[in-house]
Amino acid sequence: MAQLFFRYGAMNSGKTFEIIKVAHNYEEQHKRVLTMKSVVDDRSASGMIESRVGESRQAIDIDKNTDIFNIVAQANAEEKVYCVLVDEAQFLPKHQVEACARVVDELGIPVMAFGLKNDFRNELFEGSEALLTLAEKIEEVKTICWFCGRKAIMNLRVNDGQPVYEGEQIQTGGNESYYPVCRKHYYHPPLGNNQSLADMEE
Repeated sequence: MAQLFFRYGAMNSGKTFEIIKVAHNYEEQHKRVLTMKSVVDDRSASGMIESRVGESRQAIDIDKNTDIFNIVAQANAEEKVYCVLVDEAQFLPKHQVEACARVVDELGIPVMAFGLKNDFRNELFEGSEALLTLAEKIEEVKTICWFCGRKAIMNLRVNDGQPVYEGEQIQTGGNESYYPVCRKHYYHPPLGNNQSLADMEE
């Protein structure tokens, strides 16, 4: 039975690579997949999703006005769609998450949405809040803290080597702007000092 999945993780947890793997597994069995991505994340080329390990695939760009349900319904009418994969789902407005739920409920097609849960201020994104409410399956894609071996559960924004805790919610960037961190190193990141690795791992 089709379900709405939300797979969340901190920065650098391999969410996009996971999408590419899931799509590959479906397509190996000759099952059509639709891959979508929010245009808010402009780090990759238009019409593409790109993982940090160098893998990429084509995707449908979606902005806040894109009718996700209609796109999937039309594609499914032309040729059966077995799964819909959405990258950077935290950037979806609530009505688009609801459209994903309609794809599941009315078309019987599973939707797997991948994204961040909380922003650099530890507040939920609109899309992640809606997914936490509506998704049947919620799974964590795990990674480790940038500074130690603990599980990373937060995203630390940095600027000129200093932590940033205030500002606009959305600011796209990679390792130059964000670190996946544990709770301890979110509040006490060893930046801009001579703290040793042994100190960081305490």
